[in-house]
Amino acid sequence: MGKIIFLCMLFSAVVFAGNISIEDKQQVQQKCLQCHNQEQIPNALIYRRYLKKYSTQEAMRTVILKYLKDPKQENSIMPHPFFSKFSMKEVSDLDDEDLKKNIQTFLDTFDLKKKLVLPE
Repeated sequence: MGKIIFLCMLFSAVVFAGNISIEDKQQVQQKCLQCHNQEQIPNALIYRRYLKKYSTQEAMRTVILKYLKDPKQENSIMPHPFFSKFSMKEVSDLDDEDLKKNIQTFLDTFDLKKKLVLPE
């Protein structure tokens, strides 16, 4: 009986964990990560910096959205030397809904919880 309940819970977790569509991932790759990769911007490092400062995905979403709508150094948590090495981002042409979806996909892509392995 316990195995059946465990399998049902595992199945439901897998079904609900895949809530990021392939189109969302492709849009983030096309609109965001393509430039990040060309400029060799350390995405995982940026994610960890945001996580360390804001600690929740909700707080991170809010400040990242603010930065993407008004990309200035004052709206970023990155230090000044970062902007001397990497170019300043241009204002995004996406609407708020797409920006929020892309931010969530970015955060899910680099989420540290998904990289944790629990001991058996």
